[in-house]
Amino acid sequence: MNDTVLDTPPDAGLAHREIDWPLRHITLAGLHWPAASTTNDRPILMLHGWLDNALSFARLAPELCGARDVYSIDLAGHGHSGHRPPGQGYLLMDYVADLAELVETHFNKAEDGRIDLVGHSLGGIVSVLYAAAFPERVRRLVMIDSIGPISRKPDEVIGQMRKAITKRMTGSGKPVVYPDIAAAAKAREGGMIPLSPPAARMLVSRSMKPSGEGFVWRADPRLRHPSMIMMDEAQVMACLEKVVTPTHFLRAEKGLLASRPDLGSRTNAIAELDLMEVPGGHHCHLEGDVGPVVDAVRGFLDDAE
Repeated sequence: MNDTVLDTPPDAGLAHREIDWPLRHITLAGLHWPAASTTNDRPILMLHGWLDNALSFARLAPELCGARDVYSIDLAGHGHSGHRPPGQGYLLMDYVADLAELVETHFNKAEDGRIDLVGHSLGGIVSVLYAAAFPERVRRLVMIDSIGPISRKPDEVIGQMRKAITKRMTGSGKPVVYPDIAAAAKAREGGMIPLSPPAARMLVSRSMKPSGEGFVWRADPRLRHPSMIMMDEAQVMACLEKVVTPTHFLRAEKGLLASRPDLGSRTNAIAELDLMEVPGGHHCHLEGDVGPVVDAVRGFLDDAE
């Protein structure tokens, strides 16, 4: 584990450190908000959503690091983390395997060997699957606008596979070059999941790299390729039923899951799950009034510690 002190980016709260975590086949990067005191050796690990990065938690993490070390991780292919080798894609279960190796290699110092996990969107999916597979390693789990993998019907498997293979063969195309970071942030504001200008600027500050006379996205273009294969709903439910970790599901009032009809069965599948509605959209932990999310996460993780 290598860390470097960084200046605090705008609106990011307390100063943090840049960290690299070498694994066997990839090096992950992230940010560390050091504990103000050393009264608790259990770390909080945070995983961001698809095409975001570790700064997704720049407003939440500083509020949780009083007695705890807080780490926000760039998933593979995102932020400053490494990219998968040529010929590979970004399978969901590979993210879970990365997290398992990361925890076993770099986060095994707590007295009982357990961590707390906070995941947003894709990060929540990865976290809940990890908690299902390794319940002895997770004390508490928070999912922000996320409750399990996207599912497909069994008869859609071949169509999904064909689409993914075709995209792999045709490639990603030429990257867009932006004249400056401000232009990239403006583009991110109007993305698939729109962001406020401050939130877009925050994420984009870690998402770009120089290229010629401009800037391009750091994220691996293959992240936009279709998934090769996806679970059906029965498989998702079977995974959620294996989660014994106390879990807090924060559903954003205007988020991606606000009108999903299947959430009742999913929330009932996790034995110890509390559901709380919080104001805001999909990035309720990053933009607008994040106070309700801060209070909910801090209260849940501090409870019975």
